[in-house]
Amino acid sequence: MKRALTIKDIENFKPTELNFTGDWLDGIGRPEQTGVWLIWGNSGQGKTFFAMQMAKYLSNFVKVCYNSLEEGLSKSVKDAVIKVNFNKERNFILLDKEPIKELIERLKRRKSPKAVIIDSIQYSGLTYFQVIKLKEMFPKKIFIYVSHAEGAEPKGNIAKSVRFDANVKIYVSEFQAQITSRYGGGKPYIIWADRVNKLS
Repeated sequence: MKRALTIKDIENFKPTELNFTGDWLDGIGRPEQTGVWLIWGNSGQGKTFFAMQMAKYLSNFVKVCYNSLEEGLSKSVKDAVIKVNFNKERNFILLDKEPIKELIERLKRRKSPKAVIIDSIQYSGLTYFQVIKLKEMFPKKIFIYVSHAEGAEPKGNIAKSVRFDANVKIYVSEFQAQITSRYGGGKPYIIWADRVNKLS
């Protein structure tokens, strides 16, 4: 049984925060380096491009891995990486359809990534229980799941369950990200201004 915490314990707790600024601060706030985030949206709405933009921004703070389970190393993934212009960031790695079991072993290593993007949750084969266990196994990492959508909702029971648990919930539609975050923020994030202007 864990020891009960006093008011002093709570006041002395110092979470590891990521010092977001600009549009990311406006959208997400200053997040902790822990927990689960969910990004969902329909095909062709800018979901992958947004996830890559997020990976690039997070790489300013921590090492990031993007596990492309659905597409792997493909033309569209390469195009998204080039479009984001990573500039050969040393804090980013792409995993080419790495099974979750192998990903877990990678994350056990010293100096392993602190932010893990899994694209997509439908291709991961994970159950909701396994998502929770993964979070508990690595309490100092952020797990960001990318999900298909049905209309404006995440697709499938696993994605819907993860949404309720997520610290940051992001719905991508028409090249904009609508964000609900436990850390503040809440302002929509423009993924691709030219496309948004054409649609409007």
